[in-house]
Amino acid sequence: MSDVNLVEFARRFERRAAASVVALATDAAPLADGWMVFGGVGSYVNKSCGYGYGQEVTGAELDALVTFFSSRGVEPKAELSPFVPVALLQGLAERGFVLREFETVLYRPLRGDEASLSPVRGAPPGLTVERVDPSDDAAVRTFVEVSGSGFVPEGESMPEVFLSVGLKSARQPASDSFLARLDGVPVGAGGCESSEGLTTLYGTSVLPAYRRRGVQQALISARLARAVERGSDMAAIMSAPGIPTERNAMRMGFLMAYSRAVLVKHGAGLEPSP
Repeated sequence: MSDVNLVEFARRFERRAAASVVALATDAAPLADGWMVFGGVGSYVNKSCGYGYGQEVTGAELDALVTFFSSRGVEPKAELSPFVPVALLQGLAERGFVLREFETVLYRPLRGDEASLSPVRGAPPGLTVERVDPSDDAAVRTFVEVSGSGFVPEGESMPEVFLSVGLKSARQPASDSFLARLDGVPVGAGGCESSEGLTTLYGTSVLPAYRRRGVQQALISARLARAVERGSDMAAIMSAPGIPTERNAMRMGFLMAYSRAVLVKHGAGLEPSP
């Protein structure tokens, strides 16, 4: 796996990540070779991404970035790989952008035998992972509620903007949604999107009472097998650093590609985005 060109992988991953959020947006505009995306106040698709590779980002374009988000009442946000030009970072800093957090991007070349990873060793008896029929409204809603459960504080209901974007995402033609059940009870969920030979795994959650029992690894295994069916040669996962998702991905053969930087510009009356 060491022969993977990480700069080229980053371009490939960042381009697909940008296209994915554009498909879910209520409003989007190009920014150099990437995009600025808005999906409503409180939406996780509110971001600028996918730029800084094949085209210079001018000062006027960075000013437009600030205006695009602030005019919609949300903090301007930029998600960048470490391979973007230093001049871009300087331009964002001059406009008041600060580092909010890092995200880890992991990769795994696909060999075609990923179906052999199932069943996951140590998984509890009675655990099944099924692909959700996107035309089954009840099943899709269950998937979205379970998949999104790990991204809201425990005990709180899912914000409507999360639910609506999740339902739209689950019905995208390039997407597949998987629901894990233990003795018939939904206990975990995760999605993936396949395009241009790259399958990105996302939105994985396991209900608190069922964690540390192999559920997440079973969900990863099922999506890797689906990636091969979709004709992908590479799989990717984006995770917060050091959380169980990152550790489970590495147990399943993923390697760290790079850390993304999430930069934001604070402002009076501007709402942060997840």
